[in-house]
Amino acid sequence: MTRKDLACVHEPFGDAFYYGPERMSMRYENDEEARRATGFSNSTYKTIFDRLEQEGNEEGKRVFIKDITYYLVPPEQQPAKIAPSLQTKKRGIGTDSAVNGVNGVNGHDPSNKPPFPYPIEGEPGNPTIVPRALLEQFHFTFLIRDPHSSIPSYYRCCIPPLDDMTGFYDFYPNEAGYDELRRFFDYARESGLVGKKITGQSNGVANVDADKPEICMIDADDLLDDPEGVLRAYCKSVGLEFSLDMLNWDNEEDQERAKAAFEKWKGFHEDAIDSKDLKPRAHKKAAKTEAQWDAEWKEKYGEKGAKIIRDTVDNNMEHYHYLKQFVLKA
Repeated sequence: MTRKDLACVHEPFGDAFYYGPERMSMRYENDEEARRATGFSNSTYKTIFDRLEQEGNEEGKRVFIKDITYYLVPPEQQPAKIAPSLQTKKRGIGTDSAVNGVNGVNGHDPSNKPPFPYPIEGEPGNPTIVPRALLEQFHFTFLIRDPHSSIPSYYRCCIPPLDDMTGFYDFYPNEAGYDELRRFFDYARESGLVGKKITGQSNGVANVDADKPEICMIDADDLLDDPEGVLRAYCKSVGLEFSLDMLNWDNEEDQERAKAAFEKWKGFHEDAIDSKDLKPRAHKKAAKTEAQWDAEWKEKYGEKGAKIIRDTVDNNMEHYHYLKQFVLKA
């Protein structure tokens, strides 16, 4: 967000996933008042894509989006259906069945049924609710984190006292996101949204798919250990000039920009908002046994919370280790 030459957008697709008339999450399904209170109850996937295009065109800048894959992939491995608002309609077909991309008017479904699954079939092999033609307009990069760290961090945001700030009053294990990320990553790799070469690795395919983006995947621990090296490699991969200023935001302008970007997701990013720079960790993360992790979680979250965290971590480690083999080397 320190880059003035980029239009940075933080997690826009959560608006449609949680609150809008095409929502796939059940988190607010029975709380229409809460959905309306966010100001995003009419946000469809199309309105979000339109906004992203508009921001890039108006500012004449490259748009950088940080978002979560499961906002675009149906939960619980349900079959993907293309979002109604993203359908390309032929004249005389489907023109009477939808207004603003969903059944009913302005996103209100008189049947009061959850909007997902959508009535339109998905595309073969595509695990998302976004048409392939639209996905091809984006340059995808990936960020992963060890579930031993990410799951308890997210769990903490869904229990008192933080839940009053986040508005997430229950922990949903299906929001871990590793399965959805892995399936989308495999689709991107197999279908040519990204090439075969891994950023910073030779992996024997240096001259293959030269016209396609590299596989650019960052592990959060690598970023925290060597922020400059990882960001230099990242910038080279995506065609940006690296600047040391990217690692420091200790000024009023950058702080205000970050606060504005994170405003709608209160409680989830307080540590980031309160920070001023990104420096290498003084000591790399110490290895822990599974028993040590369990003891730590039990002390912080009680026996019930520790079991929920343990089950969720165990269910996602295979996906994390699979993705980790593709991380960039600085």
